[in-house]
Amino acid sequence: MKITTLCSIIMLSLLLPAQAAVMLIYHHVASDTPRVSSVSADELRGHLQYFKDHNFQVIGLDVLIRQLQQGEAIADNALVITFDDSYENNFTTAHPILQEFGYPYTIFISPGSIDKRDGPLLSWAQVKQMSDDGVLVANHAMWHEHMAKPDAGESHKQWRERMKQSILQAEDAIERHTGQRHQWLAYPYGEYSRELEQLVSELGFIGIGQQSGAIGNHTVLTRIPRFPAAGQYADLKDLAQKLRTLAFNITDDHKVDPVISATNPPSLTLSVQVADFRPAQLQCFAGSEVIQPQWQNDSTFSVTATKPLPKGRSRYNCTAPSVSKKGYYYWYSQPWLNQP
Repeated sequence: MKITTLCSIIMLSLLLPAQAAVMLIYHHVASDTPRVSSVSADELRGHLQYFKDHNFQVIGLDVLIRQLQQGEAIADNALVITFDDSYENNFTTAHPILQEFGYPYTIFISPGSIDKRDGPLLSWAQVKQMSDDGVLVANHAMWHEHMAKPDAGESHKQWRERMKQSILQAEDAIERHTGQRHQWLAYPYGEYSRELEQLVSELGFIGIGQQSGAIGNHTVLTRIPRFPAAGQYADLKDLAQKLRTLAFNITDDHKVDPVISATNPPSLTLSVQVADFRPAQLQCFAGSEVIQPQWQNDSTFSVTATKPLPKGRSRYNCTAPSVSKKGYYYWYSQPWLNQP
């Protein structure tokens, strides 16, 4: 093989993006529930038909987690479907539709809330039926509580023990009722902190958030992202672009903590591989505000909003078009929890 040909092959391989997966999060499947967290049955069916018509590979979360843990190649156009919050309409409405298409999916449930019948939630009999039908059942904390930081008057030691018990008790309850034990935790409200990530890792769990973004082999396994697919995000024009996203290859996240108070607006610094996107085309946003990335060197940039973030949950989103994969965008989202 000629040296020039070999060099061309090497350069092309450097430009080719790593294959990525997208995980979607649903809550209600109903027309009489809050729109912000709902899709109708027709909308869900439309999404699934779109996945089928456009050859997306809908895989189980267990398959994706195995690929990430073992460094295996992720299937091109891989897609994972998840539901949060234990709602009964996941069984009565969503489950039959998903069975029609034969798509695997995961429900994240809070066993304590089910025991208490805290709202229109699944019963354990329904959870067991879904499990028997092949649905993956996983952990959404025992009581769907805010987990990222201690409550007022609670020490860090007390908070850590309470979170540990919430996670483990929920996992035990799921195993007792279904026989499943995956050790995947979807953070309620998508809220997490560096300290919570550390606990999740120590317990041998995978942590899954609600921040947007694609999933690749550089994704941190204590904060796997998911795209929302309900409410204003249910429209297929919007969803179609998110399905065609790639994961930035982040080599250093500089240990950013999503929980902020003293430093606001916060600064996000990331070191990334830039082979398949042009740094000048990187765009970042804080809500509707465009924030200009400041490149420190060829691979590291920082972004900071110009004004304090609102109280509660917010995000910085950064995107850049792929050079080699037309119509695809790299996408990264950093969640923030501002609790002064």
